[in-house]
Amino acid sequence: MGRRHSLADISYALVIGGLATLALLIIVAPVVIVLMTSFTEGRSLKFPPTGFSLQWYEALFDPSKSRQIHRAATNTLEVAAWSTLLGVVLATLASLGLARSRGRLARVADSFFMSPLVLPGLTFGLAALMYFTMIGLRPSLNLIIAGHMIVTVPFILRTTTASLSQLDPALNDSSQSLGASWLYTLRRVTLPLIAPGIFAGAFLAFMASVDNVPVSLFLSTARTDMLPIRMWGMMESTLDPRIAAVSGVLIAAAFLLMLLMEWTVGLTRRMRD
Repeated sequence: MGRRHSLADISYALVIGGLATLALLIIVAPVVIVLMTSFTEGRSLKFPPTGFSLQWYEALFDPSKSRQIHRAATNTLEVAAWSTLLGVVLATLASLGLARSRGRLARVADSFFMSPLVLPGLTFGLAALMYFTMIGLRPSLNLIIAGHMIVTVPFILRTTTASLSQLDPALNDSSQSLGASWLYTLRRVTLPLIAPGIFAGAFLAFMASVDNVPVSLFLSTARTDMLPIRMWGMMESTLDPRIAAVSGVLIAAAFLLMLLMEWTVGLTRRMRD
């Protein structure tokens, strides 16, 4: 009996370990392939790369050779920054309001705020375009910011709500019993304690905005070109190796930001909560 149990444990460990290894390869292999391709000497995207060269990173950072990419990257960062900032304000206020109410209306409102995560991205992008066109608004950078804010607010709302759920209500009660106003308590007690959750959600929202394709696809124009759309067009037309270089820069930046957020606010724990 002991041997059968031991064999079962070994078989289970082998199966789980194999599945975990396979999942890790599926996730990591594309990243490694992209990074290797970005150092190719060839004139088009091809794997395995031919030789080793930094020429495509040099071309990427050259203002004259990559002017359109730089403009698209600037638009993307501007949209991500503004949508995250506005999303933080909206999601924090919503989370504070929902935390003070436990009724049915609060649950409905919470579901309403989280609904953008349920809708397919292309469906929301098309619906946003139809709605803005119907009310007489043309695609612009401001509309892209509004669209990105709607789809990124749930990330901030969820992490902020998780931080609020761990906040001891006695702290707010003690502050108010000592004569502090609601605004003073919010500014000096509540916000500092839930700040890690807000920052974790802001990081997730910023990265989701940078990587957002559906909303940008429907709401962007030639003057409001976004980096994911620019990369997509380059993939379809020329297979320019600078696409791999852009991906390498984005991967490195995302990795460094993730390490920074993990070190400062415990991003993994906030997402798990």
